[in-house]
Amino acid sequence: MNIVILGCGRVGSTLARLMFRDGHNVTIIDLQSEAFRRLGTKFKGNRIVGNGIDEDVMKRAGIDNADVFIAVSQGDNRNIMAAQIAKHVFDIPKVIARIYDPVRADRYRQLGITTLCTTTIASGLLRDFVMTDEWGLEKDYSKDYLTLGV
Repeated sequence: MNIVILGCGRVGSTLARLMFRDGHNVTIIDLQSEAFRRLGTKFKGNRIVGNGIDEDVMKRAGIDNADVFIAVSQGDNRNIMAAQIAKHVFDIPKVIARIYDPVRADRYRQLGITTLCTTTIASGLLRDFVMTDEWGLEKDYSKDYLTLGV
């Protein structure tokens, strides 16, 4: 798959490394070139410095051939705008936006944007653990991260 990721923070860089390790073509966009240090030396995907809501930047990232676009920058507004551009301008089949605000995440989900609201997910997991001493996870994703060896 051809995957374009907006945001090279902890989530974006980890996702990029995982998807690259799994054999996918990965391009990651960030405003700051320093953010790419999180990718480590084993990551051989593409790095694009620029604003992920700029259509020219998205084109340089290969959005025209992308199968997936994932927006995980620090800002809800940037993620929402980038996801809408990817979905409606470039007609990307799978678009996902991380949105911290639960109300906004729900509204954009209703408009057809797949959203991941880490606020509600983390809160629910923590509540469940407090009440049951069990995590509501079938898989330990920490193990995947540790195998990256960065």
